Amino acid sequence: MESLAKKESYLGSDFDLKSWLLTFDHKRIGLLYLLAITFFFMIGGIGAMLIRLELLTPQPDVLSAELYNRAFTLHGVTMIFFFMIPSIPGVFGNFFIPMMIGARDVAFPRLNLTSFYLYFGGALFGIAALLLGGVDTGWTFYTPYSSTYSNSNVILMAVGIFIAGFSSILTGLNFIVTIHKMRAPGMTWFRLPLFVWAHYATSLIQVLGTPVIAVTLLLVALERLLHFGIFDPKLGGDPLLFQHLFWFYSHPAVYIMVLPGMGVISEVIACFSRKKIFGYSFIAASSFAIALLGFFVWGHHMFLTGQSVYAGVVFSFISFLVAIPSAVKVFNWTATLYKGKIYLRTPMLYALGFIGLFTIGGLTGVMLGTLGLDVHVHDTYFVVAHFHYVMVGGTIMAYMAAIHFWWPKMFGRMYSEFLGRLSALLVFVGFNLTFFPQFILGYLGMPRRYHVYPPEFQVLNVFSSAGASILAVGFILPFFYLLGSLVWGKKAGPNPWGATGLEWQNADSPPITENFEKTPHVTEDPYEYHGEDMPDE
Repeated sequence: MESLAKKESYLGSDFDLKSWLLTFDHKRIGLLYLLAITFFFMIGGIGAMLIRLELLTPQPDVLSAELYNRAFTLHGVTMIFFFMIPSIPGVFGNFFIPMMIGARDVAFPRLNLTSFYLYFGGALFGIAALLLGGVDTGWTFYTPYSSTYSNSNVILMAVGIFIAGFSSILTGLNFIVTIHKMRAPGMTWFRLPLFVWAHYATSLIQVLGTPVIAVTLLLVALERLLHFGIFDPKLGGDPLLFQHLFWFYSHPAVYIMVLPGMGVISEVIACFSRKKIFGYSFIAASSFAIALLGFFVWGHHMFLTGQSVYAGVVFSFISFLVAIPSAVKVFNWTATLYKGKIYLRTPMLYALGFIGLFTIGGLTGVMLGTLGLDVHVHDTYFVVAHFHYVMVGGTIMAYMAAIHFWWPKMFGRMYSEFLGRLSALLVFVGFNLTFFPQFILGYLGMPRRYHVYPPEFQVLNVFSSAGASILAVGFILPFFYLLGSLVWGKKAGPNPWGATGLEWQNADSPPITENFEKTPHVTEDPYEYHGEDMPDE
């Protein structure tokens, strides 16, 4: 009876809501994250839709100035804190890291479930803040406006992010211990998949950096409630202190969002080019270099705040330096593609899109790290475009690659390859049409966070809003064909891509409850592809 139970899919034969809500199975917890972040992605998308509708014309036709402020805050806070930060680690890190290292679960299953409920509980506080009228400070919560003068629900939103931050810390801690202590026999450090290396580096940032933003938002709440003089100059505070604290976390937080995505791209590129990853050790080391250097570049967000010229030069230099590990990854992925037997399946299209868009985002980041140019384009739409090329072009493209790559393993069903390729094309075209015009708008001087603008900027804004419509279709389409695949999709089999990782080699699709019938013994290095053909669809 015991062996039969172990062979049952983690999905179970009958749906029992209580067993799902109280589960300790890392795979089920990954699916709980999937449902939650999909919901918050839709909420954030509504905010983006309102922004682009308003910016179709130079005058305020849809939203007033105050409602516009609340719309872009809704979009920013929801997308960053409740979607992008938990997305890849919450869903795919939870689901696959134990399987990739040959473990039956994470080190602390109860803590894993607690992490999900802390995230979801914090997000509910954020939703309550939105339902009660929203927040108008922007996702950066700059003081003294957020700490003293805003009449919106700053405290409620800050509490939500504060609680969700503990989820990030506990998840990072769980992954660190799991990777250290629960690897299968033979799974040495340099046989770990690069997806695991990326999450290990990300977990270090989560554990070390997240307490800073938690304390910072707590101080904002205390100043609002008790009028302590922390950030408001009228009370003896310093508003620049907030920026130092906020960006000390928030720049590394960019890599909390991007590093897991880079891990996804390494898995996909190797699989769909049928080649061993080029420069494995350099890609692994570059993840740690990014995590380390990310803590030393926060001042490049503050070139125009009156900080020392010498400090500005140092932050500018380190900003150039942090681009090198990212470039190492891009060059190594490109070298992996060279002379590979490339299969342009849906995950690969998203991965190639990631490389192109993230490269543009990285290069424009180096431009913004240049003191003279930053003076010109600071707080313009150039910054908005750069940020989205990194975040959407990076994190969300990688998330889409991941969901298409591992969907057959998670649910045992194949999706429509035609619709998958169509969605990837729509996302890539729609994204560039949305955000590339914003580089031009920013260089011409259009400031961000304004709901009115000079008429000469309208044509580029119309392009941007039209692109956002195409982008929305590209994101909505997978929602239908992926769900449809659960009913009509062809059975996937254990390894439809012919991939090499343990999650593909030693588990059914969908996986059994305890991942492996017996503990695997690892004898090969990762990514042992030799140009063999991919299995038929």
